[in-house]
This record gives sequence, C-alpha cells and structure tokens, in this order.
Amino acid sequence: MNNVIVVIGAGSIGQAIARRVSAGKHVLLADLRQENADAAAKTLIDAGFNVTPATVDVSSRASVHALVEAATALGEVSGVIHAAGVSPSQASPETILKVDLYGTALVLEEFGNVIGRGGAGIVIASQSGHRLPPLSAEQNAALATTPVEELLDLPMLQPDQVKDSLHAYQLSKRGNSLRVMAEAVRWGKRGARVNTISPGIIMTPLAKDELTGPRAAGYLRMIEGCPAKRAGTPDEVGNVAALLMGADGAFITGSDFLMDGGVTSSYWFGNLAPK
Repeated sequence: MNNVIVVIGAGSIGQAIARRVSAGKHVLLADLRQENADAAAKTLIDAGFNVTPATVDVSSRASVHALVEAATALGEVSGVIHAAGVSPSQASPETILKVDLYGTALVLEEFGNVIGRGGAGIVIASQSGHRLPPLSAEQNAALATTPVEELLDLPMLQPDQVKDSLHAYQLSKRGNSLRVMAEAVRWGKRGARVNTISPGIIMTPLAKDELTGPRAAGYLRMIEGCPAKRAGTPDEVGNVAALLMGADGAFITGSDFLMDGGVTSSYWFGNLAPK
C-alpha cells in the first residue's frame, strides 16, 4: 500500500516541506486553484516525486472530505502538510476567519479521522499568533475545542469584536496552535502526531504581497529590527518540518514552533515593542 503525503496549499512552504518528507511516497498536492496545483506538481514530478494534483477549498467541508476520500483511495495517509491560507492584505476579516481558522480546524478534524499509525501532521501558523495579547482560559478552550461547525459562532469572533484583517489573522493563527494542541490528543489515539510551525517573514509570494501592500513599512521594520536581520526561506521551514514529521521528532506532538528570526522577542522585549 502507498504511503500518502497530503499537501494542502501549493505554495513555496508546502513544496519545501514536501521535498523533505515525501521521497518514495505518493504526494497528493491540493490547492484552491487547479493551475497552482498543476504547476507545483510538475515541479515536484520533474524532481523525481510521485505527485497527483487536486483542488480543495478548505472553507468547505464537502471539499475537504472529498480530498480525504481521494487520499485514502491512493493509500494510507502518513503525513498531512497544511500550508494553505490568506494574509491580512489579501482578504477581509470574515474570509480570514473562514479560511485560516475554520478551514484549519476542518482539515485537522477530517484528516485526524484517517491518519495512519505513525503518521504526522504539520500546520503552518504564524508569528502573528504570538503577538496577540493573552486570551482568557475560557477563550483558549473555546478556540481549541469548540465543534468545528460552531467555531465561527463564538462571541469573540463576531464583527463587533474583530474589526480588521490583522486582528482576524492573529486570532486565527493563535487558534491554529491551540487547535493543534487539542487535536494532538485525538490524533494520538490513532498513534499519530501533529504540530504547528509559526514562521516569521518567509520569502514567499504571500510575503511579497505584504511587502508591497499597505503594511510594507511594518514588515521592513520587522526584518531590519529583528536579531537575525533578514527574512527566512521556505527551505528553513522545511528543515523544521522534517524534524517534526520524522523519527527524530517522535516525542513531539501538540507543540508550536516559533521560527521568526527573533521578531517576537524584539516585539515583547526589544526595539520592535509598540510605542
């Protein structure tokens, strides 16, 4: 039986992780747009990987469930790489919550039902989740454990509480890491693990949108003001994901790995602190 690695989001980070963990396995590579999935699949196929492209809308349960069925038809799902999402400059608060928060919870639930023993998952969250002020214990629990179809009905996520795209993004990414903590318990019953990576500014097309968008000055300030003095690369995220998904990471689950060149450190304790 094939070991299947499911990659959701055909961008630079998803591809970089797939390269590190998918040799000898069947990659099901899904994106919202067929042309993106086809282009990424061709790149990986040309590099020697076995890839089937597909489409998925993570904000639709029917679409995510169809992807699960496509994956299990190919073999046993041994890995899930969830790297799809929208950024604050790309979408409204409502869309960000639907895609980045609800969509991630949906992917975790649906693939948590079929992940194979010894399997592992990675969710790409964001440093932004670490710059949100602390939530209450009740809010943390709500983001982590509220049934998926009730998640967007939480009072804390209503338009009168979430008024801009950045706040929606921060809440979504904090929610991703909390959701993964809770899902790690359920995935563990199947003998599988799941973690989040919270990257900082990684040079991808999404980051370039931000660097040319209304928040460009803030992005440049983060790059110049962080201890690393640079942005990261997709391959560096791939290195961390390979550890977390492989045998060397077998004792790691329900964890969030912040890799941002020290931006968050400088935000809380350095020269990037809010004035």
